[in-house]
Amino acid sequence: MALTFDNWDDVIAFACALPDVEMLPFYGTPCPKLNGKALASPGREPGSFAVMCKPDEKEILLETDPDTFWQTPHYAGWHALLVRFGSEDSERIANVIRRAWWDRAKKAQRHGFGNRP
Repeated sequence: MALTFDNWDDVIAFACALPDVEMLPFYGTPCPKLNGKALASPGREPGSFAVMCKPDEKEILLETDPDTFWQTPHYAGWHALLVRFGSEDSERIANVIRRAWWDRAKKAQRHGFGNRP
């Protein structure tokens, strides 16, 4: 079965398959978290979810794939960006979620996972 991110349930299933991820409240909504830190959230915009990322990577994603990655003024200057459901490059989206995991992982967790995607 092909990897897809067509809805929030797909995001949850992928994120919760990563090591030590659990569903915990984030601004009142259950979201996948590692070590108490959110990886992604349903976001504030229909048809998209928010994923956490480093600011420099955010700029690259926004510039290189604006059909998939975007932001509203609410997310400008924040370490998260919006991802449209149903985008074609699901492996790139998966790597953004994996990097969110890696950036929130403890040293021992990173060691077990491997290099940053």
